[in-house]
Amino acid sequence: MIQSFLEYLSLEKKYATHTITAYKNDLLAFKDFIETEYKVEDLAEVHYPQIRTWIVALVNQKITNRSINRKISSLKSFYKFLQKTAHIEKNPLAKHKSLKTPKKVQVPFTVKEVNNAINSFTEEDNFTSLRNKLLIELLYSTGIRRIELINLKERDINLIDKTIKVLGKRNKERYVPLLASITQLLKSYQEEKNKISVKSEYLFITSKGNKIYETLVYRIINSYFSRVSEKVKKSPHILRHSFATHLLNEGADLNSVKELLGHSSLASTQVYTHNSLDAIKKVYNQAHPKSVKKR
Repeated sequence: MIQSFLEYLSLEKKYATHTITAYKNDLLAFKDFIETEYKVEDLAEVHYPQIRTWIVALVNQKITNRSINRKISSLKSFYKFLQKTAHIEKNPLAKHKSLKTPKKVQVPFTVKEVNNAINSFTEEDNFTSLRNKLLIELLYSTGIRRIELINLKERDINLIDKTIKVLGKRNKERYVPLLASITQLLKSYQEEKNKISVKSEYLFITSKGNKIYETLVYRIINSYFSRVSEKVKKSPHILRHSFATHLLNEGADLNSVKELLGHSSLASTQVYTHNSLDAIKKVYNQAHPKSVKKR
């Protein structure tokens, strides 16, 4: 049943490979626990009290509530699949409530930090320097996810319309505009890329011509932003976070930011409004008739 579920995630839901691997690891760990503790081999016969015992065991292992909730989310999706395929009548996790977790505060880079990171590049127009600069500027100017950037292909770039086609979650496509400065940088990078003998359909590659990978993207971001920022977390997601926050600070419409980010609902985008509170207060104080600054 687990294998059928994983194939469903891959073929029908179009989940990324690393996501499917996470689901697989969670389900195999749960299966091992159930077989050891209850001698139950068929996961369709599991009931909520048994699942609850697993949750308690995870808590006793000092695993964070956030990680436990992720594991339970995998399990809930699995049982929804079993219900959908008529292996079970009721989802044993239907009434389960997630464990409480502290709110995760994401601190975006400031505009100055981003500019300093970009300006830290030398004038060398070699392949690696141009690739790294383009990678940072593209993440910040479009707000795309790390995996979306990795999967960008040459054919997704339209320099005439100044747009890129992005393949987001659940295979959903969207078009994101490019700044004029990015198009020029793209051309320079592509010229250097063409000098590498190994041809690749992917936009971002290593110096050996292979498709760029997630840890390398993270290392590039961490390396350049460590020079200009003392923030604890320096990652591609923080650049995406900065993109959304800076747009909202400058008065961008929430719905427009939602579309640019590829969110399926406004709820996902609204998390960035918390970081824009100071800007909102400033607009409020300047605009409201009863504001002290208006008197």
